[in-house]
Order: sequence, then C-alpha cells, then structure tokens
Amino acid sequence: MQDSSRPDPASPLVDPDVHVESFRQAREARRLELVEDYVELIADLIGDGGEARQVDIAARLGVAQPTVAKMLKRLVEDGFVQQRPYRGVFLTAAGQALAVQSRERHRIVEKFLCALGVSAETARRDAEGIEHHVSAETLEAFRQFSEGKS
Repeated sequence: MQDSSRPDPASPLVDPDVHVESFRQAREARRLELVEDYVELIADLIGDGGEARQVDIAARLGVAQPTVAKMLKRLVEDGFVQQRPYRGVFLTAAGQALAVQSRERHRIVEKFLCALGVSAETARRDAEGIEHHVSAETLEAFRQFSEGKS
C-alpha cells in the first residue's frame, strides 16, 4: 500500500525554475483576470446602452460601488479606461483591444467546452474562469479542436 502523503515516485518533483515559472504565470493570470473582466463588462455595457456607469458595473459584478471605484482608478492608471464627470466610464483604445481579446478567449473556451459535450449554460460559466488561465498554446489547441468538431 502506498503512503498517500508522499509524492508518486513516477512523478518526480519538477525543476525549481520550472516550478517558479508556473507559479509566476498563475499569479499574473489572477492579476489580469479582474482587469479583463472589468474591461469586457464595460465594453458590453457601452455596446448595450451607450454608457457604463459605476452603479451598473457594481450590480453586474455583485460588488460594492467603492470596490468598483478602486478598480476603475487602477484601470485609469493602467490606461484602459477614461472617466468623465457625470458621464460614466469609457474604454481607451488599449481597453477596447483588451476587451476584444478577452471576449475572443471566452468564445474559444466556451466553444471548446460545448464541443466536449458540456451544456451551453455550464460552458458559459466555466469559460468565465478558464479563459484567463490558459496559455496561448492551449487556447489554440482548444480552437483547433472545437473547429474540427463543428
């Protein structure tokens, strides 16, 4: 009987440099996840109603308005949005490009999950998290697989 507290001898511990890089990539993905979610939502709100207001962003994300205000400040500093007094939030060219990229990543992951037989509703929800954490290589494999299945 194998001791479950010890690693599988067939799976040796990876090289420390590889391990560090894996964790660095995961931390970077988590950092960008919120940025991508915000710019994508702002683009959707503008596309739907012509503007993105702080109150609408808070309601859609299920967070308090001070949380949104803090994030919008960061997005302004990062060059993704502009805020205009009494007019809401608008995407810069960089913000619009990031929103388009994020939406496309979501679309690819969602289509891949559906091609595997996942229900459309579950695929939509799951893609929301997965889209931020897959590499370009994996995303391309998802795209090729789902196009081959269509």
